[in-house]
Amino acid sequence: MLFIGSGAFHAVKPSDMLPELQGRLPIRVELNGLTEDDLYKILTVPEANTEGVELRFEDEALRQIAKTAAHLNRTVENIGARRLHTVMERIMEEISFQAAEMEQESEVVVTKDL
Repeated sequence: MLFIGSGAFHAVKPSDMLPELQGRLPIRVELNGLTEDDLYKILTVPEANTEGVELRFEDEALRQIAKTAAHLNRTVENIGARRLHTVMERIMEEISFQAAEMEQESEVVVTKDL
């Protein structure tokens, strides 16, 4: 172990080593915070299942959600994309209660003002 700890493998990637040794070495990475554009992409790429109610977000609304999440990450605590959950939870709270009373195939449009 001293052989490894002394830097004998300083030019070797952990993936080049035996699997038994890979898990024993600390791997550090430095990540950048998510930008407003990154948060917007997270909002637009996945598809959501809303069980009989079509939920449509206007592009301006998605931009505002991403902007709000990015602002909160900068000013409060940077928790990355998890911040989107907090912002979306506030928006979806009212919609989810109304959705139970809506007819099948109803459409809800989320605007920037919502």
